[in-house]
Amino acid sequence: MTDYRKTARRAGRIALQVVAALFLTTIAWVLIYRWVSPPATWLMLDRRAHAPVGMGYHGIREQDRRINYDFKTLDEVSPHLPLALVAAEDQRFLIHHGFDGDALLKAAKSNLSGGKQLRGGSTISQQVAKNVFLWSGRSYVRKGAEAYFTLLIELLWDKRRIMEMYMNVAEMGDCIFGAEAASQQYFHKSAKKLTPAEAALLAGVLPNPLRFRAGNPGPQARAKQKRVMRNMRRLGGTAYVRELMEK
Repeated sequence: MTDYRKTARRAGRIALQVVAALFLTTIAWVLIYRWVSPPATWLMLDRRAHAPVGMGYHGIREQDRRINYDFKTLDEVSPHLPLALVAAEDQRFLIHHGFDGDALLKAAKSNLSGGKQLRGGSTISQQVAKNVFLWSGRSYVRKGAEAYFTLLIELLWDKRRIMEMYMNVAEMGDCIFGAEAASQQYFHKSAKKLTPAEAALLAGVLPNPLRFRAGNPGPQARAKQKRVMRNMRRLGGTAYVRELMEK
């Protein structure tokens, strides 16, 4: 019994040390990315290695699978872009602390009633946590890790940095990540020169950029673009962006 207790205590100490090491590592990782742009994300590496497979996907590169990714700060893109992303994805971005309870409740009610899951259940902060720090896939472990990293970035970053990270690592086409790469690919110009309509189109296809094309938009993409532009006006236009820049 004594040997068993000693072994259990030793195992407990080792487990605590492992947990503490993981905790400190994630803190350091998040703090580094507050000032340093990620060299790549897990999804970028996965896309580099394997072409995505899905019904209705467009623009899939079978051969040249180099990743197009060019990190830009908020000062280096059009002010219409962050406004469009908030209008499309998370209109309570500036006031929530990582999780939007109202959106999650609506999404849950829709699922229980048999309807389609509503967009907006996942905030921009949650998407950054998922896109930057986690692997692809779906599981309860991954959802728990997503919640953990969401709390960390909301605590250790400001809203400006969260938006900056989101607009740079979001997938906007096969092997195309971030607003600058997407703007060059689809509009042949820098993201600094995006018009409100172009920013709304990029933001509108984000739920599934492999199916809704920004480069050659179909009726659904155009409908989403119009909806995003209405939301941009309702949010107050570039005045909202000035508030974001100060956060």
